Amino acid sequence: MNKLNNMKKSTKVDFATYLGVIIAFIVITVLMNNGTLGRKQVGLLVPACCYVVMAVSLNLTVGILGELSLGHAGFMSVGAFSGVIAAMSLAEAIPFEPLRLAIAMVAGAVCAGIAGVIVGVPVLRLRGDYLAIVTLAFGEIIKDLINCLIVGHDSEGLHIIFNFKGLKTVDDLGLLPGGNVIIKGAQGATGTDTIASFTAGVVLILITLFVVLNLIHSRTGRAVMAIRDNRIAAESVGINITKYKLIAFVTSATLAGAAGALYGLNYSSLQATKFNFNTSILVLVFVVLGGLGNIWGSIVAAIVLYVLPEALRSVADLRMLVYAIVLILVMLATNSPKMKAVLSRVIPRKKGDEVNE
Repeated sequence: MNKLNNMKKSTKVDFATYLGVIIAFIVITVLMNNGTLGRKQVGLLVPACCYVVMAVSLNLTVGILGELSLGHAGFMSVGAFSGVIAAMSLAEAIPFEPLRLAIAMVAGAVCAGIAGVIVGVPVLRLRGDYLAIVTLAFGEIIKDLINCLIVGHDSEGLHIIFNFKGLKTVDDLGLLPGGNVIIKGAQGATGTDTIASFTAGVVLILITLFVVLNLIHSRTGRAVMAIRDNRIAAESVGINITKYKLIAFVTSATLAGAAGALYGLNYSSLQATKFNFNTSILVLVFVVLGGLGNIWGSIVAAIVLYVLPEALRSVADLRMLVYAIVLILVMLATNSPKMKAVLSRVIPRKKGDEVNE
């Protein structure tokens, strides 16, 4: 009976999450069409969607799997630059922008997923601080590799060179007349077609929620949470630790790659330095403040904490001080027993969806 009640509560929470995203999309679309939102506010919509996906996907690793990853921005950068390459290469073959954007996001997700497998197979055998350090190193390695990458496209296809010694330029690509340079080493991707849209961002959020929530409530998700709660007990009953940890980790990386592709195609110029250690920490802050294992909390925290610094630009030099104070107050409030009791009534959660405190 209790299991049935928990399932009903989980279904209600999941439905409320989907419904909340759809209602927000309708309201914002109406405000955009009415001209209520200014150009500055509209410009924040796509990045906000990307950070929501990043927060939800990282929560799968940190909150559901229980492993600390500090290299999530690395997967985002893999998706961003691979998505830009795919979109720019297909500009003439696929002039229809929504389709080209979808293909670029799939390309970014696949490339990030491959990177997740390459990193996850050896790294997920580590635990705790060791895993965090290795994922941090991965993010820095990816950033340096992209800084050495020069990519162009012409009628013969892609031309790729790595400028490790700093002696090569875009002229060494050997592009035919009419070809274009997509990535220029440390200068990053320039002249990118900005084909990202708010609609695509909301669709990506819904897909992310569908993947993550269904994974959590599946047999695989229960195995992942069993590993999180007690690794030794899970292993003793025959659960393949490495397999299930890899599934969660790669799924998280894949979703981050799709978000990165959408993010990269929202700007005409993009550098690898954008996806540094600070970006990984920012997304981790979203997850922690929203609540480990709390998907709805990750969505709210990502939106509020991304928009807040932009809204505080009017106070100039004091905006980061105000931002830090808000973070401290939120942490104190969310760790208050009274506040937890109130939140548990507003957002009921299935037992086991959070990391045991």
